[in-house]
Amino acid sequence: MDAAPGVGGLLGHVSPKFKMPGMRDTENVKVFFEELDGFEKHYASKDANERLPNFVVMSLPENHTQGTRPGAFTPRAMNANADFAVGQLIERITHSPYWPEKAVFVIEDDAQNGPDHVDARRTVGLVVSPYTKRRFVDSTLYTTSAMLRTIELLLGLPPMTQYNAAALPMYNAFNTATELAPYTTIRPKTDVIKKNTAASWGARASLEMNLDEVDEAPMFALNEILWKSVKGADSEMPLPIHRFWFQKR
Repeated sequence: MDAAPGVGGLLGHVSPKFKMPGMRDTENVKVFFEELDGFEKHYASKDANERLPNFVVMSLPENHTQGTRPGAFTPRAMNANADFAVGQLIERITHSPYWPEKAVFVIEDDAQNGPDHVDARRTVGLVVSPYTKRRFVDSTLYTTSAMLRTIELLLGLPPMTQYNAAALPMYNAFNTATELAPYTTIRPKTDVIKKNTAASWGARASLEMNLDEVDEAPMFALNEILWKSVKGADSEMPLPIHRFWFQKR
């Protein structure tokens, strides 16, 4: 594993083949699988450098989409492929000798962006481990800091910030007993190679957006393009709900 050029703090900690230009998320996880194969060969090694690191961060950003830029994969295709990559990742890890001692945390980037049908301030959070409860929805109010605090506790690390220190760990999502049965990936029912055309709603606007870097496109305009690409050009995107409470004295 080589460092990213110019980022000295990541020296020896960055995969040189991961997330190269044009790669889809399913291709990115295959790079991880190749590296995992190597780590598994040295599973019994006492050399920490030959074993799978205790903490791995992986970005699978395809669900940011390319809007309806002509020639790019459609938003549906990109989201489905991102989900497929996560499924493949979980299946592979659960068949690894490292599985009995691992936990995988999955969270959406930018929970505050792209409001769902309830509130823009919530997001999806998944935890997969032999020690987590299966077929269980934990309705406890957690934050991103709560997930980070849980990871810190599992690794025996002190909290990085006062927000992590005060956050509620995800205790309710875990069991004391283990369930080691592996997971099986469900293949997408959506066409993951379908592409946008020049006739797609918002195609011209998408061409003018910076979609090569995440979070550089105008939020509202891109959200509207994504909504209409899924719900239809004649559908109306619901506006975000903003509330302000004050007390008169």
